Amino acid sequence: MAEAAAQTVWKISQGHLECPICCCLFKDPKMLDCLHSICLKCLKMMMSKQKPETEKITCPVCRRETQVPDGGLQSLASSFFLSSLVDEVKQQKALLGEASAPTTTCDCGEGKEATWRCLDCSDNLCQECRKTHGRVKSTKDHQIISLGDWQESKLPPAEQSKPITRMCTIHTDHPLCFFCDTCNILICSMCATLDHRSAKHNLLKIDDSIRSFRSEVDNILQKFKKSRQHFKSSEKSIEHAQKRLQKKLAQARSGIDAKAEAEISKIRNKTKLLTDKVNKIGQERDSEYEKALTHNREQMERADQTIAAVNDLMSQADDFELLELKPKVMHNLEFQKELKCEPVNYGLSFIGVRFQDVVSDADLGEVCVSEKWQLKEKFGKRGTDDEEFDFATAVACFRNGDIVVTDINLKLLSLFSSTGRYKTSVAQGDARHQLEAPRGVAVSHDDLLFVTDKKKVKVFDNELHFVREFTPLADDVDELSESDLTAVAVASQRVAVADRGRKVISVHNLDGSLIASISNNMVSNYLAISTLGCLVFTNFEGQSLLCVNFKGKEMFRVKTLMNGKAAKATGVLCEDDETIYVAVHSGKIRGAEVQRYDSNGAFVATVAQRLYNPLGMAFTPAGDVVVADLHSVKIFERM
Repeated sequence: MAEAAAQTVWKISQGHLECPICCCLFKDPKMLDCLHSICLKCLKMMMSKQKPETEKITCPVCRRETQVPDGGLQSLASSFFLSSLVDEVKQQKALLGEASAPTTTCDCGEGKEATWRCLDCSDNLCQECRKTHGRVKSTKDHQIISLGDWQESKLPPAEQSKPITRMCTIHTDHPLCFFCDTCNILICSMCATLDHRSAKHNLLKIDDSIRSFRSEVDNILQKFKKSRQHFKSSEKSIEHAQKRLQKKLAQARSGIDAKAEAEISKIRNKTKLLTDKVNKIGQERDSEYEKALTHNREQMERADQTIAAVNDLMSQADDFELLELKPKVMHNLEFQKELKCEPVNYGLSFIGVRFQDVVSDADLGEVCVSEKWQLKEKFGKRGTDDEEFDFATAVACFRNGDIVVTDINLKLLSLFSSTGRYKTSVAQGDARHQLEAPRGVAVSHDDLLFVTDKKKVKVFDNELHFVREFTPLADDVDELSESDLTAVAVASQRVAVADRGRKVISVHNLDGSLIASISNNMVSNYLAISTLGCLVFTNFEGQSLLCVNFKGKEMFRVKTLMNGKAAKATGVLCEDDETIYVAVHSGKIRGAEVQRYDSNGAFVATVAQRLYNPLGMAFTPAGDVVVADLHSVKIFERM
């Protein structure tokens, strides 16, 4: 127990009770406007090194300035609560046998041995100061005992630091009993009668004032807490955009090199010029992100310092000291209103290259500083033939670029080339392929096609040959009868299956064995797995985009909008850099679009507009986005 107490004492002195200049326990600490405390002697030493006309002193901790009062450094507010803590630590060390060697000195600062202790002032007194203490009107009634008796007493710390009756500095025989909220000072009854009696003075009882003050501080600290959460989220988004920028820069450089190698040697110099342009833009934008991160971190560092100082003050100082320091505390808390979070500029996170044929002195390509998409390919029309669709619902892509499309009205699973040429299909009732009513599709890294087929998930190869099947587990047969499998997603070695009937998403290994089962009333028709190991899905009627982890904890839920109005969401897709693509519908003909969101669910940009009725989506091996648009399939490429 003694060892544990000693460690506690040491931690307190190390963390809170050492002057940041002399690194010793505080001696006559004075509080600056920033709420940091410094020994008076250290402050004087700092001032002595400054120019004589200097009227401000800079805090060595946070570098904020404090105006030196007319009365000099001595007139700065004293940190009585720190002095009391220092004394308490010294006493605890003495009780533990750690302070036997040095002789206790008087707090007058002249190095004289202390033989007395004032319990009201918490000061150690020499014989001379003891006599002076008894002669001064404001201290003559203080309780003074011998230092030996005080050190030997083992009173609980709460009794040693009992509240002190503070006397008015003007009417020294009257205790402080009111706080003038107008003048921000503590006053006695005589002050209230003589100097603060007009209607403009708002007098409060000390208990009422401190209660109101604490409540006000608590409210502001709560705002700081919310601001901190916002800054944390913003920092994550900025770092995410910064990583995306680096990836796009790498892709742009790679594309430039590939194009350059395909051209003749005379354009090698232009390759370097274009690469330099990309690098310059990348460095400038990366610098902008670094500036945003630095700004936000500096803001929060300053906020954290203010919070720490205010929390220490609010928890350690007594009511009188708090009210005396109220103007400084509230002045420091005003900084909360000045907090300004640097927003994420997603436009800067994209960089690409638009290439062109090089003739004569033409440039090798054009640097694209903003992301744009264009329709690359379209195939299919309304109908029931091999190359037609009645209700194209979901799409998936094999590694060779072939595209699989499901049609829920025709109950058909079809295979097309990357350019839309029809190859083969599997229809309802085809006993050879054992398929009944295909809906959701997804392709694994080794070209296995997973298809939701009523209550089962069926697996095919890249030529639509049946491989195997599995049934997502249910607690009982009755529950399984309610099953209605709608969507499937594959990432790495995991398969996620959405069951709209049971409102469950089940996660499996590639062989169908169960990993986890997540219940969620918002489970609907479309689903994706992010590289961070989260499930991202949409709810059409709820007009929402949601993200949950594999334990079912909701990471975010956002409303999908078009032009500021609620829009219904269908297909969803996750890119390797955690970008999320969502198909949204306004309810108007050709009033649908594909939107892009970041990993926190924040809207970033619109990818494709004026779509007819976009549903399922997939990535091609080249990174293009394939969209099942009801009666056709559209492929969009990134410019």
